[in-house]
Amino acid sequence: MTEPKTISKLVKWAAVGLSLAIPSVSSAQDKPRLVLQITVDQLRGDLIHRYGTHIAEGGFRYLLDTGVTFTNAHHRHANTETIVGHTTLATGTDPAIHGMVANLWFDRKTGTPFYNVQDPDYPLVGASGIDAENEIDPTQRAATTDGRSPRNIISSTISDEIALHFGPSSKIFGVSVKDRGAIAMAGHAGEAYWFSKAEGRFVTSTFYRDTYPAWVGKWDEKGMVASYADRSWTLLGEAEDYAFGDRDDQPWETEMPVFGRVFPHNWGAADGKYYTTFLTLSPAGDEITVDFAKTLLDAEQLGKDEITDYLSVSLSSTDYVGHIFGPSSLEAEDNFARLDRQIADLLKHVQTAVGLENTLIVLSADHGAPEHPEYLATLGIEAGLFDFSRVDTEPGFVRLQTDFGESADLVQNFSNPYLYLNKDLISERGLDPLAVEQAVAEELQKLPGIAYAIGSSDLRRGSFAKTRISDAVLANFNPDRSGDIYVVFEPHWFVADFDGLHVASAHGSPWTYDTHVPLIFSGSNIAPQTVVRRVETVDVAPTIASLLGTKPPSGAVGVPLPEVMPVTKDKP
Repeated sequence: MTEPKTISKLVKWAAVGLSLAIPSVSSAQDKPRLVLQITVDQLRGDLIHRYGTHIAEGGFRYLLDTGVTFTNAHHRHANTETIVGHTTLATGTDPAIHGMVANLWFDRKTGTPFYNVQDPDYPLVGASGIDAENEIDPTQRAATTDGRSPRNIISSTISDEIALHFGPSSKIFGVSVKDRGAIAMAGHAGEAYWFSKAEGRFVTSTFYRDTYPAWVGKWDEKGMVASYADRSWTLLGEAEDYAFGDRDDQPWETEMPVFGRVFPHNWGAADGKYYTTFLTLSPAGDEITVDFAKTLLDAEQLGKDEITDYLSVSLSSTDYVGHIFGPSSLEAEDNFARLDRQIADLLKHVQTAVGLENTLIVLSADHGAPEHPEYLATLGIEAGLFDFSRVDTEPGFVRLQTDFGESADLVQNFSNPYLYLNKDLISERGLDPLAVEQAVAEELQKLPGIAYAIGSSDLRRGSFAKTRISDAVLANFNPDRSGDIYVVFEPHWFVADFDGLHVASAHGSPWTYDTHVPLIFSGSNIAPQTVVRRVETVDVAPTIASLLGTKPPSGAVGVPLPEVMPVTKDKP
């Protein structure tokens, strides 16, 4: 079991502007003993019903039957990426306020891309973490240090507020395959564990603790990660029972060496170069995450007293499978069926350890997903892939050379969706920065596949047409981290090439297929119902706060959802 938070931990709380408030015992009465927040990475809002024939008892079925299901829930920010969505769910506010505007943004001070949760001050505990040669996730490869912390999250999270309200006795944890998935939800006051593909085990950083608790070592020793070696991911059911059972080999799916493009997908040898990566590209990633989370829940004695504890479990396999094979694939369909079983397994364990009647469950997703243009073409829907490396050869950009010199030099970095201009060069040439920004944005917007190119100067001045899309871009705008021009691709267009890896799906747009996510609240005294009105993910954290009686996170702009409020009987 983890020892009580130390003085040094309390100093970290103070460093992020938090103050300790210990309530009386009576303040914990009638509150759930455990808040279980499940975030499924890239679970588009329609997929639960689209693949609903695979739902068994105890997983999604339990949540749908016992909870409030919002069928029209959306992220309202423009850049629908992992860290942005997770942090929005955690903070109840927009990236403009919480600061996590993208998985990667460009650091003008260093002249290099910046990975959202990297922090050189807090290295990993007993591990190296960085293995760029074997890493296929381009955002991970961009990190310049193995250190990790939540310090780049500007506002407090709902987990921080739980710690503030209930005091040091409240236990706060976040678990995920992805570091950003665990860290965003654990907040500043909790502890985060994530899966290191380089180490083949779950790790944490010195921001949270200096040594691992004994139970982590015991989990490693049981060898679950190695148990998949020389085995394969096979279908859970019979092919004829799947909507995509006759479409296993689609041309737009990513061909991975050893792992392949069709079932069965072999994980290879335990010492293989991409063995741990292949685990995350399959349901195995969720299986090891859930097993680790169950071990943590027991070892840390979560939900065992009247003080509310918090556990976030972020499940990432849906995202990796979606990127490699697309959401309309046999792999995505089978992964969903297995995801349902993993959620059921987790809830069954919570029922035994804590009691579901003592647990508030919140399920949502950090973003949705687009379909591959070639799949859409089979349905008569026009779409396309955008190649940003060819922009300089477009006639409009060639014309810019007349006014500004070599146009390629004007663009210092493109970290989707932000384009960063070379301000030093613009100054050296004696150019008007606003004129350059407007000219580049104008030429970008003329290109096929780009719907809008919105300059940050226009966002600052409010000189743009007010639409749902511009509101989403503004919600994403943080002056210290956002680029000079925000690029919004046309519906069904996206960049498919990530440092040489061609993917079948790439989210990140403000269109509904990327913003639409499931949202379900289940718990004691919450009356089951289905709600079709539009709600937003900024409402999630304020709703949890209202149910617990805590204050909302510091930057929260959402409102509590009335349908989730407990049913109370009138006093006689």
